Amino acid sequence: MQNKKLATIGVFGGSGFYKFLDDIEEVKVETPYGMPSDNLFIGTIAGRRVAFMPRHGRTHSILPHLINYRANVWAMKSIGVERVISPCAAGSLQKEVKPGDFVICDQFVDWTDGRKSTFFEGPIVTHPSAADPYCPNLRQLAIETAEELGITVHKTGTVVVINGPRFSTKAESKFFTNQGWEVINMSAFPETYLVKEMDMCPVNISLITDYDAGLVGDVAPVSHHDVMKVFEANLANLKGLLFKMIEKIPQGANTCECTRTKQNSQL
Repeated sequence: MQNKKLATIGVFGGSGFYKFLDDIEEVKVETPYGMPSDNLFIGTIAGRRVAFMPRHGRTHSILPHLINYRANVWAMKSIGVERVISPCAAGSLQKEVKPGDFVICDQFVDWTDGRKSTFFEGPIVTHPSAADPYCPNLRQLAIETAEELGITVHKTGTVVVINGPRFSTKAESKFFTNQGWEVINMSAFPETYLVKEMDMCPVNISLITDYDAGLVGDVAPVSHHDVMKVFEANLANLKGLLFKMIEKIPQGANTCECTRTKQNSQL
């Protein structure tokens, strides 16, 4: 880990979100897990040092199932980040969750395959609890800020994370809908879970771009072009939410329970 604290807040950018801050310092970080998706871009918002990384790379060259999530999260931790905001483009599995809405997820379901999803590989036996995977303090802050800005926000939601790069079949999508889950995405796991393993506070902000697999025939099936069109139309809302939210994050030592995840997980 680097000794110098370069930033205390981290933001991962997803599809369509490749640039966040102006007047930045670009920092290259090498990690024990290989190279991250991109360099870290560090700037200041309301006196707070913020690090941004596009999880797919600045030219969107890395598919969701090939992202080196461990390297990305380790890079954030190594420069002193304590809280990580993970916005992402996502599909809706329920009619009441509409394109353009924001969902502050409180649960995930891992439907991925083969991803490196933990830093804990022994010899110390470690079993982290994922019962409440997202930071309650950051979630509440995101909800309150979205409401203040007039953004339609769903205060809870379960995101099912599929491997990609393909979208769901109609049969798969119907199954997910029938489970009562609200959101579907390809990158929300293991990113925010790894953040918590590293004793940082994670929050997921899902920007809904489409109804998954046409919500089984009610609307046209999703296409990547349509996803990007809706996301770009709402990018200003997302950036406004992030800026305002970051302004409100308490300064000083982070005393959240998330910072004791490792301590509470070892036998």
